[in-house]
Amino acid sequence: MILTSSMTGIASPDPLQHAFKVKSAPHAGRSGSRPIKVDEQLWQQWWQTETTADKRALYIHIPFCRKRCSFCNFFENGAKPERISHYMEVLCQQLTLASQTKLAQSQPFDTVYVGGGTPTDITAEEIAKLGQAIQRFPLADNAEVTLEGRLNGFDDAKFNNALDNGFNRFSFGVQSFDTAVRKAAGRFDDKETLLKRLQQLSQHPSASIVIDLIFGLPGQTMDIWQQDIQAAIDCGAHGVDLYQLIGLAGNRIDKASEKGKVLGTETSEFQADSQTRASMYAYGANALESQQWQRLSSCHWRRDDRERSVYNSLAKSGIEILPFGAGGGGSIHGHGMMNARGLSEWHQAQVVTEDAESSSQTRLPAQVPGMALSPNPSAAFDAIFKRGLDSGTLSFNGIETDVVIHLQPLFEAWQQNGLATINDSCLKLTLAGRFWNVNMQTGLFEYLAKNPMNAEAQLAS
Repeated sequence: MILTSSMTGIASPDPLQHAFKVKSAPHAGRSGSRPIKVDEQLWQQWWQTETTADKRALYIHIPFCRKRCSFCNFFENGAKPERISHYMEVLCQQLTLASQTKLAQSQPFDTVYVGGGTPTDITAEEIAKLGQAIQRFPLADNAEVTLEGRLNGFDDAKFNNALDNGFNRFSFGVQSFDTAVRKAAGRFDDKETLLKRLQQLSQHPSASIVIDLIFGLPGQTMDIWQQDIQAAIDCGAHGVDLYQLIGLAGNRIDKASEKGKVLGTETSEFQADSQTRASMYAYGANALESQQWQRLSSCHWRRDDRERSVYNSLAKSGIEILPFGAGGGGSIHGHGMMNARGLSEWHQAQVVTEDAESSSQTRLPAQVPGMALSPNPSAAFDAIFKRGLDSGTLSFNGIETDVVIHLQPLFEAWQQNGLATINDSCLKLTLAGRFWNVNMQTGLFEYLAKNPMNAEAQLAS
């Protein structure tokens, strides 16, 4: 049996800070898939075939931002109104056509997520049209429909148009409330403006207001982070995500680091190391839970039952996610998908087909010239572990006994290193384990690769 420290972590008096060297990726996973070519015939066939999925989602990508943040390497397109207007017109046409297909109509969608980019940079009228296009799909009762974005520019007209057209959850990237840290990160608005607007939006009787915070930003000391957590509690938001800053190649922070500099504030060039970020995570988790916030995952908490985080939860379960828009990713009939990222390429990739009855031309949702993958035969198996470790509790119910036995050496090593506790029914992550859960997921998949087991046992689970 092969066990390495990259799988198990290391023994340490303080596993929260030292079990692993650093969190090196935002997500974990493996793939038994291979790239495939999707021609027009196969693309049409997919959209005219009923789904076999029990749970489904829509993901809609709006790839425009008014400003590039220092921590982001996903910036793609500046928010020019005429460019956005053309994009939104084509996107809504696509959604309308797709909603009428056999694939879309064969099973309700449990959740919809509009991400980016900065979706809230589109106009109030475009938000309304987008919501109307989404409502043409068969949505499950009480489906969660999320609009992501920033608070700056998200006025009452946009909020009301979103509410009137089916959106019921709003996720805002606050990152930090501290005015100086925000300025250094390339964010709009000061702390007082953010708090006032969040308190206004959170007064709505039913919509869920969620904010993202990042710990480890340049200039963000532990004292500032503690103030960020208190502001999150005070602002009235119904949910909060705590994300660790990851050193993504190509962003402004990374480029400054390559030059031996810290992209800090005017008064502080401090940037938290991995150990300090671990302490920040622990402080945030403990502060929220001491205020009776419920933890839904290793990085997400809610104030009350209004916040459900359906998309984020189901996405980790390997559900079918139909992707729309340039750069949108998801899956169709088990095939992983990534749409073309470039706007020109995406616009040119529309598939024109002849309607046999009317002899008119129609356009299917954009063909995927970016990437398509064959189904991953272990996707359902992998999702059990990704979902369980992310939630903090991996139940052994529904997992074949042989699989649990095969993984027992890894589980015992995690327990010895202070990352988890094991009983007969489940494995529970400690606070340290929750902080390092992505490393642990990566380690589990590495363990399976180096210690392969019977494929039939995997699939049976």
